[in-house]
Amino acid sequence: MATDSTIEIYCPHCHWEPDGGPHWQCRCGHVWDTFGTAGTCPQCHYRWAVTACPPQPGGCGVTSPHIDWYHGLEALIEELVEEAIPAPAAVGCTPHES
Repeated sequence: MATDSTIEIYCPHCHWEPDGGPHWQCRCGHVWDTFGTAGTCPQCHYRWAVTACPPQPGGCGVTSPHIDWYHGLEALIEELVEEAIPAPAAVGCTPHES
């Protein structure tokens, strides 16, 4: 399992970092920490594609795609692919390949 990469969560606009507080309210009225559930309301199970940066705890109020809050995903994906598909010892064509 990949362990070298670190995923950081912060606003892609102002770099405010979520503090684990219940700063997001779903359309059903439930208030929770959206990053504790990857953007899915634990009450009605609606999955939010966008997330607003909450101004009250110090954020900027700008809305952006939820996935854009997760920084370091590219490196983690690269590590996982390398683990799943080991590189061959030697790369080259055999006489029958072109």
